[in-house]
Amino acid sequence: MKKVKHDTAIVIPTYNERENVLAICEAVLAQMDARIWIVDDDSPDGTGELADELASKEARVRVLHRRGRPRGLGPAYRDGFVQALSEDVDFVMQMDADFSHDPAMVPVLRQAAEEADLVLGSRYVEGGGTQDWSLLRRFISQGGSTYARLILGMPIKDVTGGFKCWRASALRDLHPERVASTGFAFQIEMNHLALKSGMRVVEHPILFADRLRGDSKMSFGIFLEGLLAVWRIRYRHGRR
Repeated sequence: MKKVKHDTAIVIPTYNERENVLAICEAVLAQMDARIWIVDDDSPDGTGELADELASKEARVRVLHRRGRPRGLGPAYRDGFVQALSEDVDFVMQMDADFSHDPAMVPVLRQAAEEADLVLGSRYVEGGGTQDWSLLRRFISQGGSTYARLILGMPIKDVTGGFKCWRASALRDLHPERVASTGFAFQIEMNHLALKSGMRVVEHPILFADRLRGDSKMSFGIFLEGLLAVWRIRYRHGRR
């Protein structure tokens, strides 16, 4: 029997997403035939075990358990990217598990990546936006993006978003396993490296909704870490 080739791998990091993990996989696969990598940070609520049950029935889903490793969004994506790039895929996507990223946009971003090395799902370009956010949250998010853009010289509007589609060859050339940032600063550093490398980076509008179920992972500590990390990124890589 001829092996079916999935040309796109989608990396979804999870921590305590038991309420969402099955639904997000089902919703994504309903939109596009792809490989899904659930990267679980040893969730105490059983997210990883539930994902294992799904993977045992659905060949397009695989699970990476990060037991005994430092937790964090950056390390989870680094490990997930290594797994995704070890397969025969042309594109690698990344998205959240909590439905803040609309699964219906998965094929849209994938199609846009035909003409780019990196497509950013952007809240802050024309046609994009946020839903069910307070004024304070909008101010913090947009202010953080503007702050990072000015310090690093990045000509993009949404530098912290996590809904992206990479051309696999471009992602491989960046060596994401060497990126030092953890938290949300990982997104900033990857964008900065892509731009400094001369990659074709485009922003595509998305509507970012608040999570449907579960608790947000954002905190003041994570926000502060991101502000400080921008200077570490500038020291390490310079401005664009």
